[in-house]
Amino acid sequence: MRILCMNWFADDPAEIERQRCHDVTFDIWRGRPNQDPIPPEEICRDAAAIINYSGVELLGREPAAFERCQIVVRSSTGYDNIDLAGWSARGVPVCNVPDYGVSEVADHAIALMLSLTRGTVAYHDALLRQGAPGWRLDVAPLVRRLRGGVFGVVGLGRIGLAAANRAAGFGMEIVFYDPYVATGFELAVGFRRVNRLSELLAISDVVSLHTPLTHETERMIDAAALAAAKPGLVLVNTARGRVVDLDALYAAIKRGQVGGAALDVLPQEPFDQTHPLIAAWLAQEPWIKGRLSLTPHAAFYSAASMLDMRLKALEVLLTYLREGRLMNCVNLNQLSRA
Repeated sequence: MRILCMNWFADDPAEIERQRCHDVTFDIWRGRPNQDPIPPEEICRDAAAIINYSGVELLGREPAAFERCQIVVRSSTGYDNIDLAGWSARGVPVCNVPDYGVSEVADHAIALMLSLTRGTVAYHDALLRQGAPGWRLDVAPLVRRLRGGVFGVVGLGRIGLAAANRAAGFGMEIVFYDPYVATGFELAVGFRRVNRLSELLAISDVVSLHTPLTHETERMIDAAALAAAKPGLVLVNTARGRVVDLDALYAAIKRGQVGGAALDVLPQEPFDQTHPLIAAWLAQEPWIKGRLSLTPHAAFYSAASMLDMRLKALEVLLTYLREGRLMNCVNLNQLSRA
């Protein structure tokens, strides 16, 4: 059995996977520009399965090139980079790994919130840049008491729920917006539910995004949405960069409608230094100081989560190939119509 590991990221040549699958051949393609060519046709043709380890498209090959492929696994939660329609038309299930890194991302979302609402980044930067003259309280404009505030969650899945539970530990009221969560779920978790995004934004002191990127959620946080925001809102995004319209966020922070934002993900990664929001942050223009906190799409990362990601992706793949049982299939409805 041959498994094609696309966009391979680790330094080791799939040692962890090989130790658990002595009867499997792993073909590794790193997908780095100017380093690896597109996999040869015979490699693609002979692959019984594909694991895509990165957030980029499969390297220049259409689904038809993988004649013997029986399953595609995206070793992450997001699968917006996979051609669902193309694989579904061939009857090939596409699966993801939604249950790795949940603790890490939820922890990171709370850390991003605290970076602004407790001023940790602003204080650190002021002391680092200015020395003793930076020993001031007013360099962090968004510091506030969290207890009694409203923590709004967009997308109450595994990670959204974990982040909400952490915020509740700070004494915050939890409100969520998720049209795909079954009616009555709010009673089970003890959180308040709203049925419109605008309502969530209007009542929340902090909004944390935990939604996948789909045609419905792309740029859902746009100018119209932010116009409804409670003045001083802190926006946290550890989901997907394209859920937020960065131009609209720039305008909302600059005019004071939104207090600030803490972003682990951006529409373009690494970030576009010429974008007005990023350029203002890099230049530390007075209006944005202490109002923007960025991390490099690192919310999911820890040694433990990376190991989970690899092993869970392998488990999903082998369970189907050896037992015929699908786990975490994201195109099941499309398969049934194919």
